[in-house]
Amino acid sequence: MAKDFILPDIGEGIVECEVVEWLVAEGDKVTEDQPICDVMTDKALVQIPAVHDGVITKLYYAKGDIALVHAPLFAMDVAGEASAEPEQQSTPNETVTTSNNSEQLEDFILPDIGEGIVECEIVEWLVSEGDVIEEDQAVCDVMTDKALVQIPAKYTGTVVKLYYAKGEVAQVHSPLFQMSIAGTNSAKVDVSDALVKAQTKAVEPKSAVSEQAACATSGTAQQAKQVNQKAVASPAVRRKARELDVDLTTVPGSGKNGRIYKEDIERFVKGEVPNSIDTSPLQVNSDVAKTATNTTSNTRVEPIKGIKAAMAKQMVASVSTIPHFTFCDEIDLTALIALRSELKEQYKQQGVKLTMMPFFIKALSLAMKEFPVLNSKVNDDCTELTYFADHNIGMAVDSKIGLLVPNIKQCQLKSIVDVANEVTRLTDAAREGRVTPDDLKAGTISISNIGAIGGTIATPIINKPEVAIVALGKLQHLPRFDEQGQVVSKAIMQVSWSGDHRVIDGGTIARFNNLWKSYLENPAKMMMAMS
Repeated sequence: MAKDFILPDIGEGIVECEVVEWLVAEGDKVTEDQPICDVMTDKALVQIPAVHDGVITKLYYAKGDIALVHAPLFAMDVAGEASAEPEQQSTPNETVTTSNNSEQLEDFILPDIGEGIVECEIVEWLVSEGDVIEEDQAVCDVMTDKALVQIPAKYTGTVVKLYYAKGEVAQVHSPLFQMSIAGTNSAKVDVSDALVKAQTKAVEPKSAVSEQAACATSGTAQQAKQVNQKAVASPAVRRKARELDVDLTTVPGSGKNGRIYKEDIERFVKGEVPNSIDTSPLQVNSDVAKTATNTTSNTRVEPIKGIKAAMAKQMVASVSTIPHFTFCDEIDLTALIALRSELKEQYKQQGVKLTMMPFFIKALSLAMKEFPVLNSKVNDDCTELTYFADHNIGMAVDSKIGLLVPNIKQCQLKSIVDVANEVTRLTDAAREGRVTPDDLKAGTISISNIGAIGGTIATPIINKPEVAIVALGKLQHLPRFDEQGQVVSKAIMQVSWSGDHRVIDGGTIARFNNLWKSYLENPAKMMMAMS
């Protein structure tokens, strides 16, 4: 059966490549894992292997042409599938089939759900196999490293198959679920979709493996040392590794440049590893693991993924590249609280939730007009400073899927009421984990409200590439002296600034904080600055 090979993702952010050399010609017989061609990206020379045995029927590009990722690269007759074709057309698991009732089975291909995102975790299926669904109905929730995204149906029909279980990781551009589309004309099939499906069926849920293979794998692959930082292997080899639950970075490759073949995986699972690999600790580690399991049965290991993994990576990058310094102060919010109390009910009737946060954000924007360096970023070489025209102020929100920092765009152009509406929208969306990627991009400075949970002083980590962040402590009613020397109760909030010392010095952050503080302690001054 003729099948198109879809050029897979060959590097983060790569959408096209040049065909440098065809290693086969039309009519040639090829075997699985045999190199077909060399392609050049803007980063490296990559060799594309065959994923099936068969005969090459068509090369879609000439030498020197530019091939597109996720487009057909070549076509081949797959060995052993020609005779099975009539039977497959009536099989419910086939990608595209028709029936006497004019129904069409179609795979839903997981689309691009964010810049640079290649996979996501299935958080919850909102439908089951056999359910009748409507166009645009929510089918499942998936979690990327940036947000929780809801996937809707493209058509009205019946769910036939769910390719992933809850908790599994789905790949972008691979089938997510299959559905029967009622009342469609079987003659009209989206060719580009069918091409993508033909290749991506290889990413369907892995088949069950024997107990012996699983045991052998757990005794070797999971405890083995990493022997190659970047495993070089074909999609077929990677698929076999997934089926046997083998970490390819622990498998010694026998091919050129350490390339891993199926035989290498089989030898590894059987324990036939080269003498150059130190296997002495394996049995010790296994015994220790057994002992630990017996004595600490309640201990569990959870993978760090999604939003938490993204936060960990971002924080490490920030702390390791930005020289932080901290500045703390206290702000008397007595007058601002009184003003908000007067306005709160009035705006509540208009559907506006007026919290303290809109005042903090607007005052921050006003202060940044006088200190634009707080609204800038520095390049990695620390040779250029970029000043942003827009004040896109972020708020750290403790959502159910982890820490999110959506930002309010162009605060310098918004009134306090406009900011309040945006605060409500973004807070509600963030707590549900459904913030759009646009709301998370292009922030220029951030506020973290730790006081909402508790605590007064903090050392917040800068949200790289921003140059400053402020943490708001909890509001406390504390004794202070008034102008007559009398002890009075004041509403005091501690604030903690972290600054990028490559760009901001202590004097700058102190003067900036004093201006921001003056707007918050004297709301009339803030109103005049807005005029």
